[in-house]
Amino acid sequence: MIKIVGLGPGAPEALTIGTLDILRNSANIYLRTEKHPTVDYIRALGVIFKTYDSAYESYNSFDEVYKSIAEDLMKNHRELGDIVYAVPGHPLVAEKSVFLLMDYCRDENIECEVVPAVSFIDAVMERLKIDPIEGIKIVDAFDIKNHIFDKRIGTVITQVYDNYIASEVKLAVSEYYRDDTEVFFVRAAGVKGMESIRKIPLYEMDRQEDIDYLTSIYIPRDLNNTKDFYDLLDIMEKLRGEDGCPWDREQTHESLKRYLIEESYEVLEAIDEQDDAKIVEELGDVLLQVVFHAVLGKEEGYFNINDIIGGICRKMIARHPHVFGDVSVSNSAEVLSNWEDIKREEKGMLSVTEEMEHIAKNLPALIRAEKIQSKARKVGFDWDRVESALDKVLEELNELKEVYNGENRARILEEIGDLLFAGVNVSRFLEINPEEALTNTSNKFIKRFEFIEKSAEREGMNLKDMTLEQMDELWEKAKK
Repeated sequence: MIKIVGLGPGAPEALTIGTLDILRNSANIYLRTEKHPTVDYIRALGVIFKTYDSAYESYNSFDEVYKSIAEDLMKNHRELGDIVYAVPGHPLVAEKSVFLLMDYCRDENIECEVVPAVSFIDAVMERLKIDPIEGIKIVDAFDIKNHIFDKRIGTVITQVYDNYIASEVKLAVSEYYRDDTEVFFVRAAGVKGMESIRKIPLYEMDRQEDIDYLTSIYIPRDLNNTKDFYDLLDIMEKLRGEDGCPWDREQTHESLKRYLIEESYEVLEAIDEQDDAKIVEELGDVLLQVVFHAVLGKEEGYFNINDIIGGICRKMIARHPHVFGDVSVSNSAEVLSNWEDIKREEKGMLSVTEEMEHIAKNLPALIRAEKIQSKARKVGFDWDRVESALDKVLEELNELKEVYNGENRARILEEIGDLLFAGVNVSRFLEINPEEALTNTSNKFIKRFEFIEKSAEREGMNLKDMTLEQMDELWEKAKK
């Protein structure tokens, strides 16, 4: 039998009668650490014990320490029979060595009994008057980077042993809370003569001089703290609600299509301008469109935001087997090749034509043309050299010249399309984004036209009254 007992939060009066009885009447007692306020009291009772404090100096990580403790306890049980393992607080609260030990006992079919105790969480809740029914989250400071924080519930962060760990905690929670958020510094909760509980701003968390192994941090529930994703969902649902906004309530998936496109292009503009504040704003507008569609889907009963998030998570995992699976890649080209192979399999596409047809028809025409050409190139249907692509442009231009002044508008439309398509081919060969190239030319045209307009104004002329030759002369000046 292995009995696992808790030594409570630190005050001798918090020790349970059951734990005291076991400690007084057992021979083989092991403490995870003697750095606990109740240990002196236990020693004074005449209890003889051994500790694992030396293990902390022998290993590089706490995981290794806890594993070594659990393994040594199993060894001692095999050699000595019944043993007692005592830990601070409650055995099942923030005690990884206990859970490892219980796993070993289960695997070897050894009887294991956990004796309940008062935990430091009980002491913290009692001293801060916290009602756990309102929600409380308990986080190990050493695992802080693996947690997501929620301002809607109170959070206790344990094992804030020193200023370095406190700094790590501060950096992690600052992503979710304002720097001036009031938090509680809690040291030795419930231990007379040692207890210190005080409010401090979050940014001063790692500046406290009395941080030690008995320190915890409590972040109270605060709905008015930094806005998060769920606030955005709530705002959108209210806008769509009975007492919400008339315009928002009228919208459908179809009516919102244009806004998703417009907002996406505004993000691109912000990126081109290298304006971080504008990028943040415009990405927010795109996110709003995603949430808007999610709320519409929820109202209609077809999908919600969790379906959207779950779908993209599954897709990203499936299409990155070199990260989440056992596939090996040596460069980004192989990553893209795998991505396309997986995509074809997912969509059940059996031909190149099906791949072309799967390219979104609502894409800007230049981008869609480039993607279609790239699909054809993968199976060898492409020019060998850029000169051939340039010759094709001249060929299409001549064909347009043959029909441009005729009556057949459908033929003219076709030949202009062929000319543009050939131009995209040249761009692709030269590794130039045709959409970007045309955008740059449009911007250049605007700047040159501005020069013409301002030059005309300086000379007291109106563009409408100028001849083409006069404007062309100014155009040439603008080019220089």
